Amino acid sequence: MNSLYTLTDTHTHIYYHMGTAQLEEHIQRCLTNNINRLFLPNVDSASVKAVLDTTAAYPNMCYPMLGLHPCSVKENYKEELANIEKAIATHKIYAIGEIGIDLYWDKSTLPWQQEAFKTQIGWAKELGLPIDIHCRAAFDETFDVLEALNDAKLFGIFHCFSGTIEQAQRAIAMGFKLGIGGVVTYKKAGLDLVVKQLDLKDIVLETDAPYLAPSPFRGKENESSYLHYIAEKVADLHEISVEKLAEITTQNSKEVFGI
Repeated sequence: MNSLYTLTDTHTHIYYHMGTAQLEEHIQRCLTNNINRLFLPNVDSASVKAVLDTTAAYPNMCYPMLGLHPCSVKENYKEELANIEKAIATHKIYAIGEIGIDLYWDKSTLPWQQEAFKTQIGWAKELGLPIDIHCRAAFDETFDVLEALNDAKLFGIFHCFSGTIEQAQRAIAMGFKLGIGGVVTYKKAGLDLVVKQLDLKDIVLETDAPYLAPSPFRGKENESSYLHYIAEKVADLHEISVEKLAEITTQNSKEVFGI
């Protein structure tokens, strides 16, 4: 392992492999590629255990975040929130997430999603934690909530950011970092042009594994070890070395997560 630099995957569902031989294989491939820090968000109360078990198995490498994913917000969302809140009360976590608003699949749950988002932002503020935001086809709706609750205690990451430069600047102005993932490697997505204009102090790197694999694996299962393809692309856009990019973005992640 080349230990000259450390890359941080600020958003991975690697815990989907908990209890299988694949998990250790994925972890080893991360270490081979200098990806030594991984932050794991659950999606609902049922996935809390896998996150906590994975982070307990790899305590100096994997760090938990807990929250209720907007796509998991259904009629029983208050019960789900209560169960997740119980887990938060008894475990050390590093962010509330992933939380937010997703109108891509289902617009009818928007009022519930807004309520769940507001509730969980409240938790984060009480605990002094960042939030990890999932926002899909809902930028304005997400910002309506954030702006209504904006204060010095509101901070975190816009996970899987793929918006415009104007949207990027709006998020950064509120004190958020932008999570840059595999989409930056897609030829026609246009995210590369946005990332090129951003100050590197405002971004962190992520895979969102097993989703959104970077080129050359687009359409296949993503994994955290592919973070180096994302890092290479961003370093290339900013004309710096991967080592330098790793140093900057890992430092940014430490500022957000406090570790």
